Amino acid sequence: MKILILGAGGIGGYFGAQLLRSGADVTFLLREKRQALIAQQGLRIESPHGDFTVQPPTVTASSVTPIYDLIILAPKSYDLDDALASLDNAIGQAVILPFLNGLDHLSVLDDKFGRAAVMGGVAHIAATITNAGAVRQLNEIHSLILGPRDPAQVGLARQFIALCEKTAFDSVYAEDIEQALWDKWVFLAALAGMTTLCRGSVGDILATPYGEGLMRQMYDECGAVARLSGYPTGEAATAWTLGKLMAPGSPLTASMLRDLLAGQRTEHQHIFAALVARGIALGLPMDLMRLAHTHLAVQAAHAAAT
Repeated sequence: MKILILGAGGIGGYFGAQLLRSGADVTFLLREKRQALIAQQGLRIESPHGDFTVQPPTVTASSVTPIYDLIILAPKSYDLDDALASLDNAIGQAVILPFLNGLDHLSVLDDKFGRAAVMGGVAHIAATITNAGAVRQLNEIHSLILGPRDPAQVGLARQFIALCEKTAFDSVYAEDIEQALWDKWVFLAALAGMTTLCRGSVGDILATPYGEGLMRQMYDECGAVARLSGYPTGEAATAWTLGKLMAPGSPLTASMLRDLLAGQRTEHQHIFAALVARGIALGLPMDLMRLAHTHLAVQAAHAAAT
């Protein structure tokens, strides 16, 4: 299987390097500046599981050719249009496997490529790019969940899972990938909503008099949207999520908080606003999530004005 990964950021860079290290046929599609840096120093991974460097094959948008079976997309949601523009010469007969937050990207990709060419994927990892260009994993969680959204994708999805099983990260084949996407969205919206509003970690929030109740309220609010949309969070996913959101002393934050504090763009439109719109359409008040979205919309407006 020939795999093309668009970008070498926190998700694509980490999981792609692990796949390449295990013997998979992986090529990275990069901008010229990132390509030059990786050609010079390799793709460096800094991880609690052990540091390593790989020297991956790379192409650019102008040099890529349509020879791939699977194309992995993992940009920030607001960069999806730019990412797709760089794939004009790469698609061919490839199936797209996106690892983006929320669900709206699936409609965009389905409209462009057709549902039969778009799998579903969920990435659980906290990672960032260092000033030196390395991919730094911030905690020990590193898992991919993926599954077919069309019967024609089953064989390819199972082939890719077989490759993932040879790596150091965790991987799961999901029979119902839409449910897995909703489970991730509920968790991430609750985590990002509370940590950006409070500008602190889960442990910081739970240490306050009202933090535990508000964290639970935020989670219930997000979960109600999934439930009324036909994707109620199951017992195992609920236990996992609450284990993360209700852990006293936990240093866990959402990447959205890190982006906010660094003065970078955030995915509040794709994670918060999209969930709010669905909730309101279902008759839910969405009070806390509307507040979280308003907070970041104000910050974005301030940043744009400076």
